[in-house]
Amino acid sequence: MSSVISPEEIPTVFDLYTDKVLDDDPESEPFYPYSEPLNKRDITKLKVDMIVNAANRSLLGGGGVDGAIHRAAGPDLLEECKTLGGAATGQTKVTHGYNLPARLVAHTVGPIYSSDEAGRSEDLLSSCYFSSLDMCSGHGGGSIGFSSISTGVYGYPIRDATHVALDTVRQFLETDRRITRVIFVVFSERDRNVYQGIMPLYFPGPSFKGVTIGQVSGPAAETINASQNGVPSHSQSAGGVASSSQTVRDDGTEVEEGS
Repeated sequence: MSSVISPEEIPTVFDLYTDKVLDDDPESEPFYPYSEPLNKRDITKLKVDMIVNAANRSLLGGGGVDGAIHRAAGPDLLEECKTLGGAATGQTKVTHGYNLPARLVAHTVGPIYSSDEAGRSEDLLSSCYFSSLDMCSGHGGGSIGFSSISTGVYGYPIRDATHVALDTVRQFLETDRRITRVIFVVFSERDRNVYQGIMPLYFPGPSFKGVTIGQVSGPAAETINASQNGVPSHSQSAGGVASSSQTVRDDGTEVEEGS
């Protein structure tokens, strides 16, 4: 059984540039000024303030990462989820982490991808990332680990989803000071490579020292981890469990892999 993983074990984007893992001179012009990394881990082992579960609308568990998180957290997680009344696509609700190393779990409902409504899918996916960050910030901030939302059975193309994830995180971190580290957990080596290839567009060169990248084997998925130095957030929250919809912020990111 793998040990608990702390954010400090995950390399930042700055480290990745230093180690020449990321290209500091990408062919395309970066979308933002400079930033950070990628790693391979198990999201259920992350000792962070919040992990983000790619849930279904019932919030009552399912397959893949959703099922793995419920199994690792224990039956109390399901009991709390039963009190939430489900969630709409793009919405996020928060529970305690129970037997997980993570203090809280954000359950966000990603869109089922439709090429005929790509813009709508993008807006909903962005809302998942934004509302999760907003909830984390509103519950005290700190570190947050994302599973790869909607890129499994919901069919969202990994490259398109990665652009949405990194852009939304970057925008959020630009104005938020409570989130200190962001970790993306992806399912495969291919997905990790996609994140690594796109990361420099949103977190370019070594002027922003809050993001990291590293690689370690883990159960079912892979992750990317990012940290930041940002500005205070304007999130709404109450203690304990709550739900949130979208707003905007931006500033740092890391990558890790896990299940």
